[in-house]
Amino acid sequence: MSTSHLTARRQAFRTLHESGCFVIPNPWDRGSARYLQHLGFQALATTSAGFAFSRALPDAAVPRDDMLGHIAEIVAAVGLPVNADFESGYADEPEGVATNVRLCVDTGVAGLSIEDNTGDRENPLYELPLAVARIKAARAAIDASGSEVLLTARAECYLVGHPEPFKESILRLQAYAEAGADVLYAPGIHEREEIQTMVAELRPKPVNLLVSSNTGLTVADFAELGVRRISVGSSLARAAWSGFMRAAQTISKEGSFGGFDILVPFAEINNFFRASH
Repeated sequence: MSTSHLTARRQAFRTLHESGCFVIPNPWDRGSARYLQHLGFQALATTSAGFAFSRALPDAAVPRDDMLGHIAEIVAAVGLPVNADFESGYADEPEGVATNVRLCVDTGVAGLSIEDNTGDRENPLYELPLAVARIKAARAAIDASGSEVLLTARAECYLVGHPEPFKESILRLQAYAEAGADVLYAPGIHEREEIQTMVAELRPKPVNLLVSSNTGLTVADFAELGVRRISVGSSLARAAWSGFMRAAQTISKEGSFGGFDILVPFAEINNFFRASH
């Protein structure tokens, strides 16, 4: 990819965060990325879980280099800005995070996210001073690269079962904003009032929202609450897995092929990839 194309993608991604609300769906392979681009989405984000499932692994079990290869593959498959779900930076210490962030920047991403989940069930969140230092290290690595890649900081309080997830998320995200994060993200928040309050508390930084189930709220509803960016995480990958699992289980348990009743015709999929090849 030429430097000019890379710069244009990154600038387009920054512009998306300046006003309005947009959905950044999460493909898990080249085919799903191409189809999401076809539907007119303006940016894409990788999903660590969706990719892990395709490798017969649980979330957070994909080695760093395999994930970097996957991120680069998604970037190369489309002409859109891509945000990398870069988990916890594949290191505990800030120096390691900085090294790995630079490797991620080199894949051609327009943005990347760093989370504060340690992976340790006994102590699931990095202590705040270390968590802040990790974001500062990621920021410094991006700045040193001259890439203008957008940095998203994730507070994982809801996902790890923190006793006061809203209060702790606000505290952490405000600290991450001061440390240099461009976008703030607390996956798991879903109550309308909490979303609106979080947006107000973190303004003017754009807030990313995870929508992983149908709560009845629409993109327009979230836009009205002040959300700037909406991710779906592993949900599209799980939608694909749901169809596959139910159809396979129907064959296995009932000897029936009823699970094939709602299939998209072969020609529709094949012709799409023929045309986009």
